[in-house]
Amino acid sequence: MIENSFCILSGIAEKKERRLWQDGILTWDDFLGAATLPVFSPERKQLYDEDLIRFKGEMSAGNAAYFSRTIKRREQWRFFEMFKGEAVCLDIETSGLQPYSGGYVTVVGLYDGLDYKSFVRGDNLTIDNLNRELRNYKFLITFYGAVFDIPFLQKIFHEIVFPMPHFDLCFAAKRLKIQGGLKKLEQDFGIKRDNAVHGLNGFDAVKLWEHARAGSSEALDRLVLYNREDTVNLMTLAPILYDQLRRSTGIEEYLACGVA
Repeated sequence: MIENSFCILSGIAEKKERRLWQDGILTWDDFLGAATLPVFSPERKQLYDEDLIRFKGEMSAGNAAYFSRTIKRREQWRFFEMFKGEAVCLDIETSGLQPYSGGYVTVVGLYDGLDYKSFVRGDNLTIDNLNRELRNYKFLITFYGAVFDIPFLQKIFHEIVFPMPHFDLCFAAKRLKIQGGLKKLEQDFGIKRDNAVHGLNGFDAVKLWEHARAGSSEALDRLVLYNREDTVNLMTLAPILYDQLRRSTGIEEYLACGVA
């Protein structure tokens, strides 16, 4: 998808991107190979050529951090196919209060498609451990993380770094007009949870932490399992929403016939 994308360029929206596809400009190479394009002045075309050449170089180098800095968040989902083998899903649990009211992170879960790792307050939840682990990945997947998880972590751990494109599945679903939170989407797409935490929600997670603080190892294990399900299920949901977003652009139709 990414090398069919033109709305990652400044000043190009989805309507103009589709116009390019209709005119047979389906890839970056098609764009660069066209001497002129009716929709752009020669000067604008030259600037876009320079951008695309730079993008191709950074992609060849696998420089995800570059695209995190330069591509608007709304379009970063387009990098999923490229970086999915180096993606990590993230979900946090908290004490139930915001940082400005004394709230804190209780559990951070990370899942890369093979291994789930939990970072628990009072044990291994440190800024050094989080940054060391995050450095292993080039693509971030969350659910509502752009609004909640990431800002919360940044307020608690001021030096935490997320140098990668971010695919927020909550906003992907909204863009597709799919309503509901993570649990609702799991039900919609037949994604199962462990029976031990089926039906639990964020309020339950806060209560489990309170019991864990009081000494219940069983409550802590259940809280980590709850976080594990939240985190692991993101990796199942991500390709489903990515495929729907891709189809919604219309690119499949243009690729099928080669030209408009």
